[in-house]
Formats: sequence, C-alpha cells, structure tokens
Amino acid sequence: MERVCVIGAGSSGIAACQVLAERGIAYDCYETGSQVGGNWRYLNDNGMSSAYRSLHINTSRQIMEYASFPMPRDCPVYPGHAHIARYFDSFVDHFGLRPSIAFRTEVVSVEPGPGGRWSVTTRHLDSGESAEHVYDAVLVANGHHWKPRWPRPALPGADEFSGTQTHAHDYRTPDPFADKRVLVLGIGNSACDIAVETSRVSRRTVLAMRRGAHILPKYLFGVPTDHLTGSWLARAPLAVQELGLRLLLRLSRGRLEDYGLPRPRHRVLGAHPTISDDLLSRLGHGDLTVRPAPVRLEGDRVTFEDGSTEEIDAIVYCTGYDIAFPFLKDEVIDPSDNDIELYQRVVAPDRPGLYFIGLVQPLGAIMPLAEAQAHWVADLLQGRCALPTPERMREETRTYRANLTRRYVASTRHTIQVDAQPYLRELKRERRNGAARARRGATGQ
Repeated sequence: MERVCVIGAGSSGIAACQVLAERGIAYDCYETGSQVGGNWRYLNDNGMSSAYRSLHINTSRQIMEYASFPMPRDCPVYPGHAHIARYFDSFVDHFGLRPSIAFRTEVVSVEPGPGGRWSVTTRHLDSGESAEHVYDAVLVANGHHWKPRWPRPALPGADEFSGTQTHAHDYRTPDPFADKRVLVLGIGNSACDIAVETSRVSRRTVLAMRRGAHILPKYLFGVPTDHLTGSWLARAPLAVQELGLRLLLRLSRGRLEDYGLPRPRHRVLGAHPTISDDLLSRLGHGDLTVRPAPVRLEGDRVTFEDGSTEEIDAIVYCTGYDIAFPFLKDEVIDPSDNDIELYQRVVAPDRPGLYFIGLVQPLGAIMPLAEAQAHWVADLLQGRCALPTPERMREETRTYRANLTRRYVASTRHTIQVDAQPYLRELKRERRNGAARARRGATGQ
C-alpha cells in the first residue's frame, strides 16, 4: 500500500487519520474548512456544519470518546459543541496529525483508475488551484448531516407561503424568531431542541409531526441514559430490552399522551431515539402546542391533518438529511433514498479500495465506531485481513436491510442504523474472520 486518501477531517476523518498514522500507512487528508471538527465546529467555514449555538451532544462523554484518547475528566458529562471542538483539536495535535491535513481543499472528483487505483482531483478554495492525485485507496468520511432533506413533495402552497421557510441545518439561534408565530416540523432531536428554544422568545411555537416518538431523558435515576448500552439490559434479547426500557420510561416520565404528544405507534427501539430533558416540561407549562402533520399552506395559514389551522410567520423544517457524495458519480456509488449497499457499513463490494468511515446512525456515539472501522480498514490495507467474495458481501447487506425493515419504522433516517455495542462486536468478529481468510490466502473461503 503506497498512499491513501481520506476525505473529510470531521470526527470520523480524524479517527481514520490517527489509525493510519499509527499503522504507518501514508495518507493525505482533505478538508473543505480551515479547522477540524466537521459538524461539531460551530460556524464552521466549510459551510456544512449544522451546529447551533446551544448544541450539546446527546451521548455522554464516556460513550463518545475515542478509545485512543479519552476525554478530560473535567469535561461535562454531556459536552457542548465548544468542548467537543477543543477535544478534536487536542486529539489532532496530540497525535501530530495536523500537517497531514490539507485545509480549505475540496475533493472535486474521485474516479476508479487503472490497476485498481483511484484518481482524485482536488481544488484549493482560496487559490482556486486544482491538482490531480493517484491513490491506492480512498476513505470517505464526509459526514451525512450536511445536505438538508426537504419534504418531498413540497407542501401544497409552499411557494406562496407569506412567511419564512428554513431547514434545521441553517438554524443557529432563536433570535430571528422573537415575537413570531413559529411552526417546527419534526419530532427528532433537532426539532425538539429548536422548538424548546424558539418557545422561549416566540409569540407562539407549534410542534407538528407525522408520527409520535418516545422521548428519552439524558438521565435515568441520576445515571446517564446511554450508560444502559453497556449494562446487562443491552445484552438481553431485543424484546427484553424493549420491555425494560419501556418500564423505566413509564416510571420516570409517565405517559406521553398526558403531555399532549401523540402516542407512538412503534416500539421504543423501533426508531432512532429522541432525547430531550426540556420538551416535556415546556409542554407541561403550556409553552408549546402540538399539532399533527401539516397538509397545506395558504398565505400565512397552515392547515393540519386534523383540520385545525394556525397563523404562522416562520416554518423550520427538521426533516433530516440526504446522504450525498458530490465527488462520486452515481455509477460508482448511488446514495438514492439514503440506501447504500456497503458490507459491514464500510466496504463497497464491487469497488475495491473504496471505504466509508462513519456512515452509520448509531444508538450510541459515532466516534468510537469510526475508530473501530478505521482499524478494520487498516487491516485490509496492510493485508492482515481479507474480504469475502462480493456475492457474500452483498448477502450480508441484504440481511442487514431485512433486519432494519423488521425492526424500524420505514424512514430514510433508518437506512444506516446500528446499535453501537453489537456493531463493535460485529467489527471485531469480522477482523478475526478476515485474518483467517488472509492466512488461508484464499478470499471468500
């Protein structure tokens, strides 16, 4: 292996850089912004960060830290974006990774070349200078929370709506919504945060959703809720996990219907969790109004599924994100509907040398998963592991998709879902199996 390309210096990209450097694998990393941190760099000049001023992580410090570089013990249990950005800076400087990162450099195209190598074209955003490079492998770590997904089709009357319409991606502070009538569409983490914040300054805030959600607190009985992922409950059968978590939530929070929220039609672990300590209290105080999904817009009025209407000045769409790779042609990797065929969520079966780091939506934190993925990829690059045949890899992706369909509600949000601890065990097992294949010297046996 001569040289590797890493695309992106966010939480997943710098994890890949650290592992490659530790293994002695030469690499170049390209980052559109002028600093590391990706989505966790507030007001990142790469234009892709969705971080808002009050953003705090929804996984605790102990769960999100890299195995190779623990977070400082004086860091809050649930750090804010500024803490996390400083942690990433310390991580990069501790391992001496910064000189290997080309900042303000956009990857324009990645194309398969002769001999199984990859042709990568870059452009420096300040000078405009372009360059072409050839790499033996490409690790894509460009994130999946930067291209806003708008309602499809758009709501009838959206073009004539007299108020403002923005996506959660562009939300930074509640100040622009002061004394306005605000509609927040969604029931995910961003929707709850934005609805809570705007309700403190707005004339009225309405939270509308297509379906209900289970609202998890950040603490259960004084313990960070995500610590359950390392408890006996997380190792129990899924039905037992469901029952245990449902009982814990009922004891600690009561019924969601009593707060005015619709009763969720799916199981507790049948959708990516919505985590909020403030939403239920704001609802209980009457500072938020809940409505079903909107069906049309007329002037400054919004009509909802139940026939009710509201006068609205501003709509914030918290409708998720599209997975996108602007530097890859669709015939190389097609991300339509966020459905991508990747073996163990990392390897493109028919594209040797192309790997994806951090392209998962975990029940848990993404940072240690990206780190583990990078170690497996390093094994493959150094010949310590071998992959199964493309057909066996595709079979694994079919099984993965079938399991997602059985467990989760149908949504583009759940196409890359994983449970953190079971997934780490899967990667560990794959590294063992891959090492055995490499020793046998025959791929796919």
